Amino acid sequence: MSRSHHFHVDQEGHSITVNVGPSREGEIELLVNGKVVAYRKQHGRGMNVLNGELPGEPVHPFRVLVREPHLVPTTPRCTLELDGVEQPMPERLVL
Repeated sequence: MSRSHHFHVDQEGHSITVNVGPSREGEIELLVNGKVVAYRKQHGRGMNVLNGELPGEPVHPFRVLVREPHLVPTTPRCTLELDGVEQPMPERLVL
């Protein structure tokens, strides 16, 4: 049975969280400081991209890459891309 996955990183004093729902019917949410800033109702295998902005003057755009393997059902990987630099986002366990 598949389960939801939660990824989190603190960046420039802001909280960035990605929630990936179970199976392809599950949604992907991108939250900045606890507020949903991007949402995808369904996600498929392969690469899913969500765009967001860190608040500030001026705002600081970024994107999150959620990779789900095509052939083997394993845990998705989540990467933050900010200023052209990719940083893996660690998964956190939610009980």
